[in-house]
Amino acid sequence: MTDSVTSLPRLAVFDCDGTLVDSFHNIVAAAESAWREFGLEPPPAAAVRRGIGLPLEQAIAELHPEGTLADHGQLGVLFKQAFTIMRERPDHYEPLFPGAIDALNALDGVGTVLGVATGKSRRGLLGTLEIHGLMDRFSVLKTADDAPGKPNPHMLLEAMSETGATPGSTVMIGDTVFDMAMARNARTRAIGVSWGYHESGELAESGADRVIDQFSDLGATVADLLGDR
Repeated sequence: MTDSVTSLPRLAVFDCDGTLVDSFHNIVAAAESAWREFGLEPPPAAAVRRGIGLPLEQAIAELHPEGTLADHGQLGVLFKQAFTIMRERPDHYEPLFPGAIDALNALDGVGTVLGVATGKSRRGLLGTLEIHGLMDRFSVLKTADDAPGKPNPHMLLEAMSETGATPGSTVMIGDTVFDMAMARNARTRAIGVSWGYHESGELAESGADRVIDQFSDLGATVADLLGDR
C-alpha cells in the first residue's frame, strides 16, 4: 500500500449478513420458498451459505446453473417476496451478533467513520438497520442497488470517495471470501470475522489481514491495522 495509515478519516466498512446480523436461517428459508414456488427442489442449506454475500442473481445462478437468465430473475423476485413476508411477521428474528453494538460504539468513540457494503438491496439493508435501531450509525451505505457486487471493489471505492478516506485508512470487515477479495481489489485492509458464513482459514487465504473471533477484539485490531488516533 502506498497510502499512509495516518491519513484521515479512518473508515471501517462492515458487511451486513453474517457480520453484523445473523440472517442465515431467514436466507435459507427464503431460498427454499422461492425454489418451491418455482417448482424446483430447494438447494441444500450449505450451498446457500456459500453464496451469501454475492449479488442475489449471481448467487441464484450458482445454485441453479442449468437455469436461464429469466429463471434466475424470477427466482430473485420470489426470494425477495419471501424475505419481505418473513420480515413483516411478528416472530421475525434476525439478531445482531453478540458485541456488535459495543464494537460500533468503540469505533465511533475514537472518531472512526462507519459504513456498510453489502450484497443486500437498499430496501433490505434499511429494513435490517431499522429493526436494530442502527439507521443513524453509518455515514455511508453501499448496496447491490448502488454498484457492482462483491468482489468488485466499486462499493469500497465509492465509500472512500464519499468520506474522503484512502485505501491506507480504510478497513473492510466481513465474514466471506467475497468481502476479503473486495478489500484486496480496493487495496484496503481487511478483517475477517470467524462467526459468519465462511471458515477462518478461507478468510485468511483470500486476503484477510486479521481474523477475529469476537467483536470485542475489533477496536484493537482496527487500531493495529490503521493506526491508533
